[in-house]
Amino acid sequence: MITIIHGDDIVSSRKYFLEQKEKAGHPIYFEGEKLTLTDLMQISEGGMLFSDEKKVFIEDFFSKRKLTKETSSIINYIKRQEDVDIFFWDGKILAKKQTETFSKAVVKTYLFPKTLFTFLDSLSPGNGKKLISMHNQVLKTIEVELVFFMIIRQFRLLLGITFASPIDEVGRLAPWQSGKLQKQANLFSQDQLKALYKKLYEIDLGIKTGKSFLPLRTAVDFFLLEI
Repeated sequence: MITIIHGDDIVSSRKYFLEQKEKAGHPIYFEGEKLTLTDLMQISEGGMLFSDEKKVFIEDFFSKRKLTKETSSIINYIKRQEDVDIFFWDGKILAKKQTETFSKAVVKTYLFPKTLFTFLDSLSPGNGKKLISMHNQVLKTIEVELVFFMIIRQFRLLLGITFASPIDEVGRLAPWQSGKLQKQANLFSQDQLKALYKKLYEIDLGIKTGKSFLPLRTAVDFFLLEI
C-alpha cells in the first residue's frame, strides 16, 4: 500500500509520518531528492525492500524532486510493486496531479483551519482587540505554541518581502501570496517590523529559558495589543 502524507499543518502530518516509521519493524528511509532507481533495485534484489517486515519512508519526493527521466522510472518501478508499504511525506500542500501519481494510494491531508490564516492576514497596526479575539478563536483548535510559531513565520515573511530578502520561504511564494504579503507589509514601517520581530524573539527566548513570568498565551495577547 502507498500512503501520501501532505498539507500545510506539517506538525500533525510529520507526527503521523514518524509514528508510522516507529511502528515499522525495520523501516527504510530515503530522502526523496536523492533517491535513485538503483537504490530501490539494489535493496529489492537483496530481498530487503519488499519483505513483509519492511516498510519504506520517503521524504519530500514530490516537492523537491524535478520530473526527470529517472524520477519517472522510480515512479513506474514502485507502481509495479504490489506487496509493499511505502509512505511519502511532503511538508507542503501537493497539487492534485501529484497526489494522483499512484492511483490506489491513500492520501492523508493535514490542513490548518482557515481561521488561522484569516488571523495571520489580519496582523496590522491598531488592530489589537480584534486580534486578541481572533487569537482566542484560533486557539480552540490549534495549540498556542504552533500559533506562536506561525506568527513568527508571518513576520519573517513580511520582513523578507520588505527588504527583498533571498530567504527560501520568500522565494517559494506564489505571485498571489507575495502580492498579499506586500500589501500587509505596507501597513507597517520598516522600523515597526524590525521592533515587532525582535519582540517575538524576546518572547520566544523568555519561554524557552524559563525567564518569562507570563504563560505564552498571555504573552502573545500583550504582543498583539502592542502592534
